[in-house]
Amino acid sequence: MSRATNEPLWVRSLLIFLALTILGLFLLVPLIVVFTEAFRKGFDVYRASLTEPDALAAIKLTLLVAAITLPLNTLFGVAAAWAIAKFRFKGKSLLITLIDLPFAVSPVIAGLIFVLLFGRQGVFGDFLGARDWKVIFAVPGIVLATAFVTFPFVARELIAFMEAQGTEEEEAAIVLGASGWQTFWRVTIPNIKWGLFYGIILCNARAMGEFGAVSVVSGHVRGATNTIPLHVEILYNDYKFSASFAVATVLTLLGMVTLIIKKIVEIRVHRQLKAGQTAESS
Repeated sequence: MSRATNEPLWVRSLLIFLALTILGLFLLVPLIVVFTEAFRKGFDVYRASLTEPDALAAIKLTLLVAAITLPLNTLFGVAAAWAIAKFRFKGKSLLITLIDLPFAVSPVIAGLIFVLLFGRQGVFGDFLGARDWKVIFAVPGIVLATAFVTFPFVARELIAFMEAQGTEEEEAAIVLGASGWQTFWRVTIPNIKWGLFYGIILCNARAMGEFGAVSVVSGHVRGATNTIPLHVEILYNDYKFSASFAVATVLTLLGMVTLIIKKIVEIRVHRQLKAGQTAESS
């Protein structure tokens, strides 16, 4: 069997060593530091840091924002991906560009845009104030900011997935007499379920860990508008290091679980795409 590369063994070993060293410095060492600092003063302090009212409020708000944002981005992502991958229409390139916009705009700038729109002195400030509707420095503003920075994930994942699958199965279903909704629910959704799940995982991870945009629109009201990342920052700035690292472990554990689920879904997606390619070739 021929080797994949012609580089000497010492070159390959050196590259592997450098890759593992960088991985350890930028990933493993910070993880170890987070958990070490979190338990430095004992488990009782760790538990108290997670069960105090402000921490519980931050955790609940983070889960609430994710629970609202995920369905909205899922509906938008499926609709946008279905339209882009299955149909030809004017403005298709513009729609794709708009979907990628949050990747190009800084989250802080995104939060500032919402302040300029919905703040007291913003474009819609008088309208909202007259009806006593609060958007900025309240939960609706946090949801809007989070939804903006996370809405490309589901759409972007499904666009590539649907384009790779083509439209043959949907066309066959329509020829056999299926309606549009029947085709969507019985053909399209089963074919994209793992890609959809993968996009939802990425969206959820970003929603729970978002800091920049949420920091601008939240107002940092303790026990009311602080998500987990904002609460960690406040604790750290107050020199409550053990408490801040204790709360940070919640996000760390959520991230680790997300990576595990993401890997499982990647394997499923790879198998599904491979099976589809095998079926097409046969």
